[in-house]
This record gives sequence, structure tokens and C-alpha cells, in this order.
Amino acid sequence: MINVDSIRAHCMSFPDATEKLQWGDALCFKVRGRMFAVLGLDRVRFTFKCTPETFAELIERRDVQPSPYLGRHNWVMVERLDALRHDELKNLIGESYEMAAAKAPKRRARPPKQKKKQTKTRTVTPKTRKKH
Repeated sequence: MINVDSIRAHCMSFPDATEKLQWGDALCFKVRGRMFAVLGLDRVRFTFKCTPETFAELIERRDVQPSPYLGRHNWVMVERLDALRHDELKNLIGESYEMAAAKAPKRRARPPKQKKKQTKTRTVTPKTRKKH
């Protein structure tokens, strides 16, 4: 059954996935800072990115439309969670995640700890004065 909890669980199952409540009731799912899905909580709706071909196919369906503001970038908004089959929606979320992950900044590896430079100690001796 498709519901808010099942979508949230699936989105969070991807590596490096995070969630953040933004724009009021929008639960945004991101991979390394790059958004791949948005779930509206007060007025339930679901938005995600897809390929141009999938976008053209999906917007022909009932209760699926180009996402406001993001539609020109091939994002669709599903107005009812049951507008798509559960397995189909899971695959589409996976594709959206993959597209976002491909453009997200790579994970930064921690820089190796640098050894402290050892300074050579010199013994300073007073110079002997030359007699002229």
C-alpha cells in the first residue's frame, strides 16, 4: 500500500539519503545535498525528477502533472499517491535518486591526518669574535 510512511521509508533507504522539512509542509529528500523527491504532508502530493521520455508519458496520466516551478526540468507531481502502482512508483523514485546522485557532489574523504613537522633543534653557541 502506498502511503506517506512507505514513500518516506523507501526514499530514506538509499545511500546518503537525507530528509529535511522545507517550504512549510514539504519533506525534501536529498542525496549529498541534491534533491531527488519532495513529499507534501499537509496536502499529500509527491514530486520527483524523471527522464524526458518518462516525463512525457507520465503527464498524460490522470492525477500526474508537470511540477510547478520544476516541470521544465522534467519533474512531475503526483496529486494522489495511488495514481501510480506501488512497484512503478518505487522504480521511478530509484531513477530520480540515481539522476540526482550522478550530479551531486562526491563524498569528501577526510583528509589524512598530517604529522606534525619535527623541527630540528640547533644548539646555538656564541660566536667567537675575531680579533683584527
